[in-house]
Amino acid sequence: MSEREVCAVVPAAGRGTRLGSGVPKIMIEIADGVTLWHLLHRRLSPAAGHVHVVVSPEGEGPFRALAAADLAGGGVSVSVQERPTGMGDAIFGPAARHWSAYGTILVVWGDQANLSPETVRAVLAAHPGKGMTLPLVPMPDPYVEYELAGGGLVRVRQSREGEECRPGGLSDVGVFCLATEGLEAAWARYAAAAGRGAATGEVNFLPFLAHLSQAEGWPVTVVPVRDPAEARGVNTAEDLEFARRAYLRCPG
Repeated sequence: MSEREVCAVVPAAGRGTRLGSGVPKIMIEIADGVTLWHLLHRRLSPAAGHVHVVVSPEGEGPFRALAAADLAGGGVSVSVQERPTGMGDAIFGPAARHWSAYGTILVVWGDQANLSPETVRAVLAAHPGKGMTLPLVPMPDPYVEYELAGGGLVRVRQSREGEECRPGGLSDVGVFCLATEGLEAAWARYAAAAGRGAATGEVNFLPFLAHLSQAEGWPVTVVPVRDPAEARGVNTAEDLEFARRAYLRCPG
């Protein structure tokens, strides 16, 4: 797939509360002078024609300063999620005008420090240009679990919403590749009928993927991921230390 067909979207409006960092998570340093943003940009920009980042109102100024050179080059843009109302709103709010002109959207969570460039390349190589392509990895104790059956995605269980995930279940690595044709309309149908999460009060994005498969008939392509470390985002001090050690071992 040509990079000109792909827009990577990075929802990064998280405030890093659990980390106590005082800066948006995407600006946290992994090594001296190397932030989460730098890692994600390195891994996404060779594969995507454009990278769009969604930030919080208070994070916009600091992020624009951090990414000034990238923004000036024209391959990166920014929009603001005014209120912390979930990943779906981040993707389908002001960001939509930036990605809707592309054939494919590659959604990548803004704290995926351990995502490998090999996984990004494998996902885009496997994506057939329609439906969704998901890189999934088995986990001993998944935080999110994807239930597949008959070639489709049946359900996404989320611990954060009080749902029980099964040991050994498949987890995502914070990367979701979707065709853009019909995507906004499908989200509108889903959001109009979806209940809000029991714990977060949000219209969650991940169950939308099951909706695309079950209600909209979208085909699902799964890309196996071998290393469960890729599923580990940066949410706690322990996660950050893990990411820093991993970067020192392999600073790619």
